[in-house]
Amino acid sequence: MPEGDRADRPYDVVLFGATGFTGALTAEYLASNGPAGLRWALAGRNMAKLEAVRSRLSGFDDLPLLRADITDEQSIREVASSARVVITTVGPYIHYGEPLVAACAAAGTDYVDLTGEPEFVDLMWLRYGETAARSGARIVHSCGFDSIPHDLGALFTVQQLPEDVPIRLQGFVRAGGTFSGGTYHSAVHGMSRLRHGIRAGRERRNAERSARSVSSGDARRVRGAPGNPHNDSTAGGWVVPFPTIDPQTVLRSARALDRYGPDFTYSHYLVVKRLPKAVGLVGGAGVLIALAQVPFTRDLLLRVKDPGDGPTREQRARAWFKVRMLGEADGRRVVTEVSGGDPGYGETSKMLSESALCLAFDSLPERSGQLTPAVAMGQPLIDRLVKAGIRFTTVSSE
Repeated sequence: MPEGDRADRPYDVVLFGATGFTGALTAEYLASNGPAGLRWALAGRNMAKLEAVRSRLSGFDDLPLLRADITDEQSIREVASSARVVITTVGPYIHYGEPLVAACAAAGTDYVDLTGEPEFVDLMWLRYGETAARSGARIVHSCGFDSIPHDLGALFTVQQLPEDVPIRLQGFVRAGGTFSGGTYHSAVHGMSRLRHGIRAGRERRNAERSARSVSSGDARRVRGAPGNPHNDSTAGGWVVPFPTIDPQTVLRSARALDRYGPDFTYSHYLVVKRLPKAVGLVGGAGVLIALAQVPFTRDLLLRVKDPGDGPTREQRARAWFKVRMLGEADGRRVVTEVSGGDPGYGETSKMLSESALCLAFDSLPERSGQLTPAVAMGQPLIDRLVKAGIRFTTVSSE
């Protein structure tokens, strides 16, 4: 859909899920940092809770509130058709995300979320990727800590390496903070659906492979290298392979952008200071995955935290993250770092909001369909995040 047609819509940005923990933080960020004249609204199913969120936003007594329920398709279509960009924080996305993706893809509306659920992303590509490509919608998943620092950190690093040569990139993640009940519930549900996720991922890979075979025959190679646990001086500790959605996002950006070179390899690790902790993390993850497979024990896990729970302001103030990248190409070695404060909430609401504003207002490549943050927004989003206080630095270059 031509941008001029969308400019006539009532709202630049609609935030769906503003009554949740991260949604409320996103509303606060937009209220404090949105540009002058931003036309935006809050959407959700409970008007009383929406009014409570609005009452905490100083100077926004007249901010529009839209009733929208994920079980009411008409209300979701009305939200999608009223906005240039829709932000959603309503998860787990595998349960609550599809109707809004479908509506945005059909309406030519840009969409951003903060999902870390690979199954959901793969299914949305399979079901609505072509529709979005035809309508002009940009469906951009994982615009929070999953996967902005990793995806844009990889792009930031690649841009400092030689062009048209093989590139090897390693990402090392360190973070400290407390997670919310919503994040915890999404993680448990994701663990319980591993077989579904594997099946959706396989179906997507097969479809992508078929599409490539009938295209111009791109000879580029892009692949993930799982790696092994080891002590790494660049990372500053013991590292273990970290199979989150983030490496998948980085690899999809690399497949879409020639700047990543003719042969691109990426490995993704979590950093811990001591080997026993690394062993404990691997073992603990295995136990949680096993417990999540059984309905009875899964229900017990879900009772540990309520979906609306979240860290206090003081806990968020102490939280931090550092994503370090080591890039090597043609004898050149570059180490970069993306860093900031509270990764799961404060910085995620910032990343999510700036992604939506970037789509709404910045001059970007004319692409549509399901896109990664690096492919949809790239350097303009890096520039926005730097201005917002997230640091992109070059640690060393040889």
